[in-house]
Amino acid sequence: QVPLVESGGGLVQAGGSLRLSCAASGRAYGPKHMAWFRQAPGKGREFVSAISRSTGFRVYADSVQGRFTVSRDDNRNTMYLQMNGLQPEDTAVYYCAERVYTGQLSRSPQDYPDWGQGTQVTVSS
Repeated sequence: QVPLVESGGGLVQAGGSLRLSCAASGRAYGPKHMAWFRQAPGKGREFVSAISRSTGFRVYADSVQGRFTVSRDDNRNTMYLQMNGLQPEDTAVYYCAERVYTGQLSRSPQDYPDWGQGTQVTVSS
């Protein structure tokens, strides 16, 4: 069973919006942090946003602050990323990640053991 499954990617014009979803299988037990990362062609995996499942505390990369909003629906075991004001530089494969942890939210992909398969977001100019 795949731990995380992303959906909602697609092609959008600059200035448009998309909402990504990340459905968790629920195999990991305990307080969780969930995060979004993205990877553009030829670049490393970049932190986008993270949320604590237990406290709801959220952090964002400076590049998306004010445009993207991360949220969660605990009943559906799902995390969302609402992306508004999309720009061509937002084009990337977007991944969600999860870890069981109670400390500070991490922006490092190495700290997250469980990942989804990714969903492509393409923003045309």
